Amino acid sequence: MTVAILHQPPPRIIESAAARVERELRVGIIDLTIRPGERLSESEIADRFQVSRQPVREAFIALMRQGLVDVQPQRGTVVVKLSVRRMLDARFIREAIEVAIVRRACERFDPHYRDRAAALIAAQEEAVRTGDHASFQRLDSLFHIALAEGADCLEAWNAVEMQKAHMDRVCALTLHSPGSMGPLVTQHQAILDAVEDGDPDRAVAAMSHHLSEILRAVAGLELKFAELFE
Repeated sequence: MTVAILHQPPPRIIESAAARVERELRVGIIDLTIRPGERLSESEIADRFQVSRQPVREAFIALMRQGLVDVQPQRGTVVVKLSVRRMLDARFIREAIEVAIVRRACERFDPHYRDRAAALIAAQEEAVRTGDHASFQRLDSLFHIALAEGADCLEAWNAVEMQKAHMDRVCALTLHSPGSMGPLVTQHQAILDAVEDGDPDRAVAAMSHHLSEILRAVAGLELKFAELFE
């Protein structure tokens, strides 16, 4: 299975203009292509996406509800800066849910998703080899989604998805550090191995260790990229 196949969207989904703008802006905000503190121009974004201003306004409202943009006097819509507090809150929620997911996965895990998770790990190894940080971050999320789907916990993952953007933005900084991606692949493999062995204690420990990786890096990041943090 190739990375291109792994990235294919579900078939027969028709996005509204507002949903498309929201999705693309959200990706840019999370991978830091759109920088923390950057002002978003309604007219410029409407021109970029070839839509009217109304879908852009709807996208801004959705992003504001997710805590990714803010409306400021005299500045308009601005991308919120990175927040250690929000990141820690998101990590706490994510660990609570994902630990429960891997525990259930040890009891029942659809073989289709086991194969998919293994293919995603292989794709991650290729992203590490080529230094493709953006693809690695997408593949990382897809791996965790595969665990949730395989354990029949997709609704639980949807709760994670609403919170984890604040964690993902900080993670985007860590992935550019030399040698940062390789250990994450090893951690994913350890999680999958424990699930395949049906060992819940090992799977929980592996997931907790994996989600703690960001805690080991955040202090240094806040000092190095002080202008990006609130």
